[in-house]
Amino acid sequence: MAGKLAGVGKRKKGPQPNSDPNVIPFIDIMLVLLIIFMVAAPPPTVDIKVDLPPPNPIAAPPKADKPTLVVLTETAPGVQTYSLGNMQGAVPLASLDELKVKLEQEVRNNSPTLVSDPTKLYLEAKVFVQADQKTEYGNVVGLMSVINEAGFQSVSLVAEEAQQ
Repeated sequence: MAGKLAGVGKRKKGPQPNSDPNVIPFIDIMLVLLIIFMVAAPPPTVDIKVDLPPPNPIAAPPKADKPTLVVLTETAPGVQTYSLGNMQGAVPLASLDELKVKLEQEVRNNSPTLVSDPTKLYLEAKVFVQADQKTEYGNVVGLMSVINEAGFQSVSLVAEEAQQ
């Protein structure tokens, strides 16, 4: 509590009443409220991620590799026909030896990024085998082993839902 002393030359008995308002408690309350509002208020900035283009232009990505499709069809019991590619551009093949030669050419056409390294071509090129539901399982596995013998390691089966 603040008090005011009387003038220098005048002597009065005891402290005199002070009519100035005491603002110190008011300032204390205001500082406490300021701190409460600063802590409780959300941060004024919101993080927005902006994807800016790189400073240097990048080259177009290389052409994506496509899988090579080998279709096995059984025209009669024990008679198999092999073809490469999708059904619109299928190339029928007479024998498994012809299949090995044409398969390598087709894989090279479908996998332009792997052509430069022959080991990658045989390890990473995707070869899919598609056969009808009526085809014997042994014939499908035999075809897959012939493809594997040709050097291609990634051989997969194409599964389709049976049509009724």
